[in-house]
Amino acid sequence: MNETTFALKGTICFSESPTKLSVTENGYLVCENGVSAGVFTELPEKYQGIPCRDTNGCLIIPGLTDLHLHAPQYCFRATGMDLELLDWLNTITFPQESRYADLEYAKAAYSIFAEDMKKSATTRASIFATLHVAGTELLMDLMEETGLKTLIGKVNMDRNGPPTLQEESAGASARDTVTWLEETAGRYQNVKPILTPRFTPSCTDELMTKLAEIQQKYHLPVQSHLSENFGEIAWVKELCPNTRFYGEAYDQFGMFGGPDCPTIMAHCVHCPDEEIALMKERGVYVAHCSQSNTNLSSGIAPVRRYLDEGLHVGLGSDIAGGTTVSLLRAMADSVQTSKLRWRLVDDSQKPLSLEEVFYMATQGGGSFFGKVGSFDAGYEFDAVILDDANLPHPQPLTPKERLERLVYLSDDRNITGKYVSGNKIF
Repeated sequence: MNETTFALKGTICFSESPTKLSVTENGYLVCENGVSAGVFTELPEKYQGIPCRDTNGCLIIPGLTDLHLHAPQYCFRATGMDLELLDWLNTITFPQESRYADLEYAKAAYSIFAEDMKKSATTRASIFATLHVAGTELLMDLMEETGLKTLIGKVNMDRNGPPTLQEESAGASARDTVTWLEETAGRYQNVKPILTPRFTPSCTDELMTKLAEIQQKYHLPVQSHLSENFGEIAWVKELCPNTRFYGEAYDQFGMFGGPDCPTIMAHCVHCPDEEIALMKERGVYVAHCSQSNTNLSSGIAPVRRYLDEGLHVGLGSDIAGGTTVSLLRAMADSVQTSKLRWRLVDDSQKPLSLEEVFYMATQGGGSFFGKVGSFDAGYEFDAVILDDANLPHPQPLTPKERLERLVYLSDDRNITGKYVSGNKIF
């Protein structure tokens, strides 16, 4: 189905605000040339006769945005979960990512990842590849075929990696990055590049200087990691003694937000006040990865504070610190860990609500991609159909109750339809 104008009929839910759901039962959601024309209780006269997919009362929600995950880690998710971050990277992650120098292996592993992403409720994602140019281009090819809109980054790392996963110099890393950008320029409709210094411990000052020049020349967004783990933060302080806090390690090179450098920073679990203030000033997006922060014993990010202070906050699955690409699960995890933070750490920061994590998974993270994550007129038409017919209940449920059950049960079998920019994925 590639009709430019069509409608979906069902129970339509999207965020009216970060704390309020808009719900229309037996409503019509109209797509016109890949863009939402709005939600209607009756199909307007101008749209009479357009194709209409009747979902028989299924929930229709905006597509979900995953602001942070590592594609090469998908094959070893749920492995080494007794380790903390730095030990996990050295013991599990770096040896496994080294295998992506082999294109046959990369194709086998990335094909599994791409197919599972296609089946998920995710319609947009910001993705780390590896430092290998050919492997990164292969991932871009495979994700292009899924129809999802993604940002994919060739990883940069010229220090503190094993011999099998470290670029020989800052100059070589920068040259490979430019090669990758030039070879993929204009090749894709759905995939765009994003500059990806792995994290400060992996990148010398010389490399960061060169990446900043590339960022300015090619006008690229940036993704990396920030203040995830106490050991990591102490290491950054040792490596960058001239900085007051982790974020300055990026900001000194002009790669920490601002109008010309849209930036996603994953985790942000232990940010000091000065770092939070700079993130707000520069419009940095926080990718909250609750499951990963739990699995790797990193802590619980103060998401309530970030929301109250007006920071941009979205959700990330953080494969393979996290174990599933389900952002429904990420929503549930985010509520649950916020309750633990409220109960055990700071009772002045109330737990997150269903409405808030739903907003974070849709418009909160989606806004990094533009007008994405809402069904208001003018937003790109990303939609997911959730069928809860396999969840019988002895009494009628409200749409919010149905949504909450689907979030907490996080069963991919309930995902029965997906559209990205008006194109039907399934």
